Amino acid sequence: MLAAALSVIALVGVGCTNPPGTGGAPPTTTIVPLAGPPGEFSVLSYNVAGLPQGISGSDPETNLALISPRLNDYDVVLTQEDFDWWQPLLDGLPFANHHRWLRGSADHPYRSGQHPGPYAVGLDPTSRPLFVGDGLGMMARYPFTEPERVPWAGCYGVLDGASDCLAMKGFSVATMTLADGYVVDVYDLHAEAGGTDTDQALQVDDYAQLAAFIKAHSAGRAVVLAGDTNLHTDVTDPADTDFADAAIWAGFLAETGLTDVCAELSCAEPGNIDKAAYRDGGGVDLSALSHDYPTEDFLDSAGTDLSDHPPLAVRFAWDGA
Repeated sequence: MLAAALSVIALVGVGCTNPPGTGGAPPTTTIVPLAGPPGEFSVLSYNVAGLPQGISGSDPETNLALISPRLNDYDVVLTQEDFDWWQPLLDGLPFANHHRWLRGSADHPYRSGQHPGPYAVGLDPTSRPLFVGDGLGMMARYPFTEPERVPWAGCYGVLDGASDCLAMKGFSVATMTLADGYVVDVYDLHAEAGGTDTDQALQVDDYAQLAAFIKAHSAGRAVVLAGDTNLHTDVTDPADTDFADAAIWAGFLAETGLTDVCAELSCAEPGNIDKAAYRDGGGVDLSALSHDYPTEDFLDSAGTDLSDHPPLAVRFAWDGA
C-alpha cells in the first residue's frame, strides 16, 4: 500500500527544506530539580503510525491528538513514524501537523529538535527519492542532549518492498542525565522492514552498524535502547524469510552487552518486534522492573487501537555504582 500511495510523490523531485513551525522546542513547564540515586523511571516506545492519512496503517489525523495526553504517564517517550521532515509538496496537507498534534497535550519539559534534513545526517537526497525523515522523536522529564541521528547505510525499496528508501530510517542517541553525575545513553531505532531476502540481509547490516556505533559512542556508559526492531524473533520455520531474526537480535545483544528486557522478565510476547534492551555502565546500575504492552490504555472510544503497533512500556530502577 505504501509503494502505491507514494508512486506519484516519488516522481515529483527531491526537496531539502524543513517546513516551518514543526520543531521539537520544549513547552513552557516548571522543571523540577533532579533527585539523586536511587530512583526509577519509565520508558514508552511507540510506533505512532504517523505517515500521511491513507498511507499510514492507522488514522493519524484523529489518533495522534488522542495519543498525546496518554504519553504523560511516562518519564521518557521514544517514538517512531513521528515525522517532522518531508517533501515540501506536503506542506499544505494535514501531515504537516502530525508532529505537533502528537505533542499538543504532552507535558514533558525536554524534547528532541526538528530533523535537520538529509545533508545534515550525511545523505545525498539526489541519490534516492527521500520522502520523509527518520520519524524518531524523544520527550522526557530528564534533560538530554540533542539526539544524534544516524541513517542506516543501506535500504531497499522505493516503489516496491516496504519502500524503506523513501525515508531516512535509522537510529538516534541522546545522553540523558538522571541526576548530577549520572547519565545514560538512550537509543531510539526503526530498522529495515519488508520480508524479502534483501531486507533480511540489510537487517544484518543494520544491527552490525548499530552495534559498532554503540561500542564506540557509548563505551563504558549505561544504555537504554528501544524501538521498532522489525525483528520477528519467534519465527521457527527455516523457510520463512524472518527465520534469521532471532540470531540477528541475539548476536546484537551479545556484541553490545545489552540485555533484552522481555527475555529477562519472561514477558508474554517475546516475538514482538517492538523491543527494549539495556545495560549498566559509567557508575549507573540499571535493573528492569517491568515490561508491558499497555494496549488497553491506547484505544479510542470504540475500542480500536490508536496505532498499528502496540505501545511498549518498560520501567527501570537505577542506582549509583
